[in-house]
Amino acid sequence: MTRALGPLIINALHYDDTVKKSRVIVRRASYDYGTLKPLIFGIADSLCGPMIRKGSRVVIKPNLLAPSRPDRAMVTHPLVVKAVAEYVLEKGGRPQISDSPAMGGFGKVLNESGLGEALKGMEVEFKEFRESSGFDIGEPFKKIDIAKDALEADLLINVPKLKTHAQMRMTLGVKNLFGCIVGLRKPEWHLRTGVSRELFATLLVKIHHALRPSATILDGILAMEGQGPGRSGTPRELGIIVASDDTYALDVAVCRMLGLDPYSVFTNKAAREMGHVADEIEVIGEVPIIDNFRFPDIAPLVFGPEKLHGFMRRHLVQRPLSEESACRLCGECWKYCPTKAISREGHRIRIDYNKCIRCYCCIEVCPHAALRTQEPLLGKAFRRLRK
Repeated sequence: MTRALGPLIINALHYDDTVKKSRVIVRRASYDYGTLKPLIFGIADSLCGPMIRKGSRVVIKPNLLAPSRPDRAMVTHPLVVKAVAEYVLEKGGRPQISDSPAMGGFGKVLNESGLGEALKGMEVEFKEFRESSGFDIGEPFKKIDIAKDALEADLLINVPKLKTHAQMRMTLGVKNLFGCIVGLRKPEWHLRTGVSRELFATLLVKIHHALRPSATILDGILAMEGQGPGRSGTPRELGIIVASDDTYALDVAVCRMLGLDPYSVFTNKAAREMGHVADEIEVIGEVPIIDNFRFPDIAPLVFGPEKLHGFMRRHLVQRPLSEESACRLCGECWKYCPTKAISREGHRIRIDYNKCIRCYCCIEVCPHAALRTQEPLLGKAFRRLRK
């Protein structure tokens, strides 16, 4: 059930010039292009219209995780991307649609998602992120490689999908820009941040802060709940577009709409600790509260003395599990696993939980929804005793 609340102010303090304020726009929407296009045009006008000049190169970054039909809610819907690209063209800009998919290849994602067909005949460049430039994002990571096209664009418009995420709880605006890390450098960063969700969230926030998109326009018309962000998640119609020139404010506001403590999402918590979250977030429009939205279970990865962490990882903490009846041994999981913890063993896969860092990349890229998270019974019992 969805209830309209009207205008809302989150974390309201007193009104003065020292208070950092941001606004988030919420609009009811569907994929009917006749109504979607003017809606997106109005939103873009208010957020970034004056910034787009004739000849401006505008990189549009949707969520193109993997080859998938739009009705699976894994990728940003092609009609949302089309409306943003048409707006850029109308303003005289040069739109470029770019991402670095986790699996399947850029061309295949464009075909299966319907994006290539939806934008056919438009003066739009489709370009996979391939080249990187070094950019110093600060401690503890210092100089990292980020997609050159994203860094050098005149404007960057972030067009994420509203989805759950088995590792980070939600993948919204900030997380979407991890796609500006090219190819296999993504699993390398999972490896470098290890089992620390907090450290990985810090990395994501710093990447977003380096790129500073001019606008974020979130596709929440058909969202994903449950064990997202891949095929293990479940599509759910919410019928909303959410937008802001402040991605951090947008992510916080969306969590509030879903009835979720925004700071239980690791990227929001990291952004707040770094001082990026506004004191006041004004949400403008028909603001829904969405009941019973299903989030992934997030259990602790390690705790207590370091010498016990190996035992915990084998027997106590949440981990990926293969559904043998659904697994087709396609190899995507073991190809992408950053720690090489997955291997084929006869007619099934084997996961070495000593090596596994619980990044859940395997769940994210599995094209057959054959992997899910599970907390061992011993782990559940031990966690209850600790509480």
